[in-house]
Amino acid sequence: MTDPQQQQDLEALQDAIYRDKVLRARAMTAEERLAEAFDLTTEVFQRMHDGAMAQLGLSDDLAGWKEVQRRLNRLAIAHESGLYAPSRPETP
Repeated sequence: MTDPQQQQDLEALQDAIYRDKVLRARAMTAEERLAEAFDLTTEVFQRMHDGAMAQLGLSDDLAGWKEVQRRLNRLAIAHESGLYAPSRPETP
């Protein structure tokens, strides 16, 4: 467990990182923000694929992508049936 000073230092660092991200995003054009969103999405899909490959011990890339699709389909079904709720409130 961290002491109160370490906790305050950590929170200050987290706040500074968040502020930096916000300022960088505000300085971007809409096209740059969209490109960043696509890059982030690509990274997330690749991590999902890598995770599926590792968890199932797969060596075939196509089988890994099929597992990613299966997992996304399962998530969509859960969401559509009301079994899934975002961890934070959606903004209008």
